[in-house]
Amino acid sequence: MVFNTVLSIVQDRQEAEDLSQEVFIQIYQSVKDFRGEAKLSTWMYRVAVTKALDAERKKKTKKRLANLRSWIGLGEKEENLAHFDHPGVTLDNKERAALLFRTLQQLPENQRVAFTLIKAEGLSYEETAAIMSLSVKAVEALMHRAKENLRQKLKHYYSPDK
Repeated sequence: MVFNTVLSIVQDRQEAEDLSQEVFIQIYQSVKDFRGEAKLSTWMYRVAVTKALDAERKKKTKKRLANLRSWIGLGEKEENLAHFDHPGVTLDNKERAALLFRTLQQLPENQRVAFTLIKAEGLSYEETAAIMSLSVKAVEALMHRAKENLRQKLKHYYSPDK
């Protein structure tokens, strides 16, 4: 659950393994502070999502700096990952899943997290709301916007011409 959630956000197997270990270390070190106001799994998801999003923010900052350095002639431009392989996707759906995960990266962070938790992890709207510290209505709105954004971004891929 932790690994798949982190992997869905960072889209790099090695990084997801490292971050998952960091999540479990953080959980182990702070389990004494767990107050039991939510389910343990909800708390674990929250730690995993936060850790993955923090890593994504750091990557984006690093990428912007690398692009700036490249632009002013001090370094090479950093390339995006061309391929992403998620363990929960069957072989015949790999190409479509890779396209979906690449497109998910273009969504706003909160829409991406809601979509990942509900569609990739199979959590309920209530569980997702607890993890994201939002109301169920807010999560429903995020999912609606995420689906609409994905439809817009993927419409050329699924057009009748293809």
